[in-house]
Amino acid sequence: MGFLDINNVTKSYGAVEVLHKVDIEVQEGEFLVLVGPSGCGKSTLLNMIAGLEGITSGEIAIKDRVINGVHPSKRNIAMVFQSYALYPNMTVGQNITFGLEMHGVPKADRDRAMADVAKLLQIENLLDRKPGQLSGGQRQRVAMGRALVRNPDVFLFDEPLSNLDAKLRVDMRTEIKKLHQKLGTTIVYVTHDQIEAMTLSTRIAVMYDGYVQQLGTPKEIYDNPANLFVASFMGSPSMNVLPARLRNLNGEIHAEITGAEDQPLHLRIENAPESYRAYLDAEVMLGIRPEAITDPEGADRNARNIQSLHNTVSVTEPAGADTFVSTTLSGKDCIARMRADADVHPGQAFDFAVNMDKAVLFDPKTEERIG
Repeated sequence: MGFLDINNVTKSYGAVEVLHKVDIEVQEGEFLVLVGPSGCGKSTLLNMIAGLEGITSGEIAIKDRVINGVHPSKRNIAMVFQSYALYPNMTVGQNITFGLEMHGVPKADRDRAMADVAKLLQIENLLDRKPGQLSGGQRQRVAMGRALVRNPDVFLFDEPLSNLDAKLRVDMRTEIKKLHQKLGTTIVYVTHDQIEAMTLSTRIAVMYDGYVQQLGTPKEIYDNPANLFVASFMGSPSMNVLPARLRNLNGEIHAEITGAEDQPLHLRIENAPESYRAYLDAEVMLGIRPEAITDPEGADRNARNIQSLHNTVSVTEPAGADTFVSTTLSGKDCIARMRADADVHPGQAFDFAVNMDKAVLFDPKTEERIG
């Protein structure tokens, strides 16, 4: 049993089921991120944990206490919304302590809790201001302070950074991560931003079409995506997915793809799992992250299986620390991530270094990972 247990939970609106038998155990102190595109069910699931949406079937429990039907105010959870939801006529201090006041907490205890939270969030100088006098980042800190002051069992964050500009979003992401490391609180966090999911979480639940597609650590999700949806959704740029055939050449399994001139190219797969043999001479989908395709000097020195792939460069895109290079493989644009000073030009025949240690295969019919 986890600290927060979501057991076989479904949600229906009339005859339409929008969440399908979701099973997730969240351990105490864990930072779980629910990530997926709009309409995948992640906010609906968060609202069910909060008690803002009813549960059609299944159970949700916090600390072994089933909370189906329990009023939101009795669940000992705190929620931080996308819109901040601050009272405009109250000061920052009053916004932070209002919930405690409603629960009858003595003023001395409220003031002590407010001082502790204000110090933690570095907003002591804002306590007498009104929300209208604050920046977006300051308002978000106040919304977090209002949640923290209650010392709940579980914190729920519903896309809290989506209203902030790009730089402030990065800064607040760091602040939330520091806060979690310092307090060790249990957090369930909803976002559509896969970079947020990767950087903040201890575990990620990737959702699509009302199903949890994969549940795992950021490294598991990134290196071993369970299916083509997870492979394409997680990562920026996303994983290259190329039609290929598995061939047995001189007793070793190779992935056969085609180059810019439709010439066959072969990439050796070392220590191939036994499950690959069922796909010999059959079509598969070969998944390779952009950073696993690079220039020879930039290749991972710890990799055991770097394969050279001779092909034509289509486009180069300098991006500061990196240069992104497009090349055509198996009829698709394939993105390689190279060093900023890699000597590569459009139209050039180039020897790409491919780290086949990082390659994954998918079944084209089921779209599930093979092996």
